[in-house]
Amino acid sequence: MTFTLKAISDAHSKVKSGADFPQYIQDIKALGVTAFTTWVSDSHTDYHGSDDFRISSDSKYETLSIADQTDQEGFINNLKAHQRGETDYFTFCRQCAEAGIEKWIVLIEDMTCIYYDKEENNILEEMIPVAK
Repeated sequence: MTFTLKAISDAHSKVKSGADFPQYIQDIKALGVTAFTTWVSDSHTDYHGSDDFRISSDSKYETLSIADQTDQEGFINNLKAHQRGETDYFTFCRQCAEAGIEKWIVLIEDMTCIYYDKEENNILEEMIPVAK
């Protein structure tokens, strides 16, 4: 199954905060997305589907500098605030960059989201909750 950036964008347009993320995952899973990697520096995302299908989105903002030093505790606090709906997407991305988070990878079949620093260290792996 192939999907388009427009279909993904339409699903993403419903996301107002991290609280909406579980439903977004269900929506793009239905499109055929199996995994994706989002790069914090400019928020471009590589989407993967079956049969090695892959498309990439454009940058969403000017390039952010990713800190060399990872602040795991600060990152986790910011993530929890974002998941409660307290910050918008760009604020969260800026906070990720400041905390040294380079990317996150979502594995849709596993329902996991893994955050990595510039050294490819797994900073946090969490289960994506089921959409309510």
